[in-house]
Amino acid sequence: MIRLATTIEHWPIAGRFTISRGSRTEAVVVMATITDGTITGRGECVPYARYGETVEGVRDLIAAQGEALAAGLTRQDLAARMPAGAARNALDCALWDFEAKRTGTPAHGLAGIPAPAPVTTCYTLSLGAPEEMAAAAHLAAARPLLKVKLGGAGDPERIAAVRWGAPDSRLVVDANEAWSAETLEANLAACAAAGVELIEQPLPAGDDGLLARIARPIPICADESLHGEVDLDALRDRYDAINIKLDKAGGLTEALRLARDARERGLSIMVGCMLGTSLAMAPAMLLSGYADVVDLDGPLLLARDRDPGLLFEGSLVHPPQPALWG
Repeated sequence: MIRLATTIEHWPIAGRFTISRGSRTEAVVVMATITDGTITGRGECVPYARYGETVEGVRDLIAAQGEALAAGLTRQDLAARMPAGAARNALDCALWDFEAKRTGTPAHGLAGIPAPAPVTTCYTLSLGAPEEMAAAAHLAAARPLLKVKLGGAGDPERIAAVRWGAPDSRLVVDANEAWSAETLEANLAACAAAGVELIEQPLPAGDDGLLARIARPIPICADESLHGEVDLDALRDRYDAINIKLDKAGGLTEALRLARDARERGLSIMVGCMLGTSLAMAPAMLLSGYADVVDLDGPLLLARDRDPGLLFEGSLVHPPQPALWG
């Protein structure tokens, strides 16, 4: 009989992590562990207050599935029992891991996709004053791809400072809904001047209709505006790309479906993450074959990671080994 356990874990961040909605110094994750006494599967999620989630609430949502798991609940059943979000993600990924170990088939084989290869991930620079961000960019200038957190007023100066600090790095930016109709034109111009390749979620979700009425000199990527397949057709006139995160989609099962559907609609794909450990990044590596941009740098921003964790060589991240996941 399968048994389920949930744990809340705290992982210190190396320094601080700041976006337009605030700062933090630790990543708080919830882990789901399922076992039959011999085989164990694990999944990790990061509850996000932006979507109305709490750590304790997510833990309780996972724990509530214990009896159903003991009765034979499969990952194919989850969408009918749980809403998309962090709780379903942790349980879905734990079931993938359990099935891979039970059958001796790697998770990519279960999914019917090629084995993931090493890929270059973004490395995130936190929001700060322009001089702080220039210094952080200088320290990270050897990394080929930087993701720059922006936050509203003063963003043209911030992105110019980052470009000065890292003249040779490719840049994407993430405004986390902090721009407005009044600042959009100036911020787009500043990003174009800095050679930015992609802009994530410049306007608030639900207030982004303006993006359909302007020229987009830089591709725009939906993050907070996208959760699942139902959103894709509504977003096509406003966005050129989508950011798929397992915690939003509700797990790898739905994320794989979303990636295929987005590709069919001609949308580019970023594979993203919340701030978690290698256990959260590992399932997302299966999406890297669909992705134009990979942003799975969570472990690089932590003071310590799981052991074993993913192997990073600079910004090159390798697929997970079975001891970690899948």
